[in-house]
Amino acid sequence: MNTPDSQPTPQFGKAEYVGDPGTDRCASCNQPIVSEYYRVNGAMVCPTCTSSAQGALPRDTHGAFTRAVLFGCGAALLGLILYSAFGIITGLVIGYLSLAVGFLVGKAMMMGSKGIGGRRYQIVAVLLTYAAVSMSAIPIAIAMRSKQDRELSEQRQRLAEQQHRSPAGQQPGNESGEGSSEGLSDQSKMSAESAEHPRMGFAAAVGYLALIGLASPFLDLQDPVHGFIGLIILLVGIRIAWQITAARMPEISGPFQNSPAT
Repeated sequence: MNTPDSQPTPQFGKAEYVGDPGTDRCASCNQPIVSEYYRVNGAMVCPTCTSSAQGALPRDTHGAFTRAVLFGCGAALLGLILYSAFGIITGLVIGYLSLAVGFLVGKAMMMGSKGIGGRRYQIVAVLLTYAAVSMSAIPIAIAMRSKQDRELSEQRQRLAEQQHRSPAGQQPGNESGEGSSEGLSDQSKMSAESAEHPRMGFAAAVGYLALIGLASPFLDLQDPVHGFIGLIILLVGIRIAWQITAARMPEISGPFQNSPAT
């Protein structure tokens, strides 16, 4: 039994932290902060946990950036296919698909980099999103042109059948045979125009289509209402890709001195 003058024997078997009630504690290890601390994303953290957090951060390497670009290119190609397929099948070009393209590109790049983001990732994400959306105008335009050519070919075929059923040398509604001469003159005009404008090479044609595709969001401004709305939606999709690929670095500030409790 201890007397009033006796003191308890110190215990060295476990560490005990003595502090006044309300002493600030580390948000990570929950140990009291005696003198110095840091702020990590606004939370009070001790120097030891701050060093551990800095050491655990993923490093931006050339391999991570390369994987992010490859994944982003694949997502951009997928977005281009989906955007074009929807426009070709339905005959409608809905600008809101730009948001989905930006989301796909951003998520794919972060997946490829394993969570590493930064300014160069954001720039690539913006370029890929814009290219995927703008270049989708090429297959849509080709499909629409092919559809118009088929309709025109069907009209010519029906006209030829009507001419075949009519008496020789005559066309429906014209007994003097002037229609056939006009048809021949039209064919001669077409052949003359094709001779004046020779066909461009494959590489030149691809380059021309690429330029037209990249400029398509601004060429659509010829229809001010539709073109302006589409351009705004495209910018929102680009912003989505920009935000997703931003750096995920914690905000660390300090060191600060912890004033003793009064």
